[in-house]
Amino acid sequence: MKNASYTYQFQPEQVRYELVRMLPISLFVVAFGAAFGLAAVQEGLGPLESLLMSTLVFAGASQFAAIDMWGAEVSVIPVIIVVFAINSRHLLMGASLYPMLKDVSPAKRYGILLLLTDANWAVSAQEYQSGRRNLEVIVGGGLALWLAWIVGTWLGVYFGGLLQNPKSLGMDMVLGCFLLAMALGGKKNPRVLVAWALAAIASLAAWKWLPANTHVVAGALAGGVVGFFWLENTSVDERVGEDLA
Repeated sequence: MKNASYTYQFQPEQVRYELVRMLPISLFVVAFGAAFGLAAVQEGLGPLESLLMSTLVFAGASQFAAIDMWGAEVSVIPVIIVVFAINSRHLLMGASLYPMLKDVSPAKRYGILLLLTDANWAVSAQEYQSGRRNLEVIVGGGLALWLAWIVGTWLGVYFGGLLQNPKSLGMDMVLGCFLLAMALGGKKNPRVLVAWALAAIASLAAWKWLPANTHVVAGALAGGVVGFFWLENTSVDERVGEDLA
């Protein structure tokens, strides 16, 4: 009956700490939010529509993909398929957090997942591997990134001409470097290294030969397959339980 007791207790002060901790990476999000806001208005969306999309959808790559397919007549089914494909990695990300999420009530659980991004997931997953449960970074860090995305979109809608190409400043490398640092800071046993290697190979192959953005899905699936078939002798959840005991 462990799941019914919902034993995970959130620490409000930790949520505030994680919000502040994610502010540096949020600057990168502001820059690309501005690029999205500019692209949205150039494709015909109004300022309010652009801001509503960023507020309600909160999915950078998917929003850019949707904008690329925007026009006088929008084909809804292809947009849905593309957005789902790009965001399908969240299925694996959410599943990896299940050992923590199962101890949270369903309402909180799915509310937390609304704020899940690559950045705050990477922090939470790495700390969980080290034996620490940290859903606060999903909430606090997610709020920081969500607000940064909205602010960036607003800047792009109204002042987009000031930053038309954030890639020229190297801003597109920030999140990649951040995720790489998180990966290098985690475990480096053979299982993890093989998962990294296959994910990298699959991503590069998809980037070279498959349609745009599919490399994200291919890499996530390849790494996930390793984790599914190559199980650890002792689960992370059991180690955390031993630490808490």
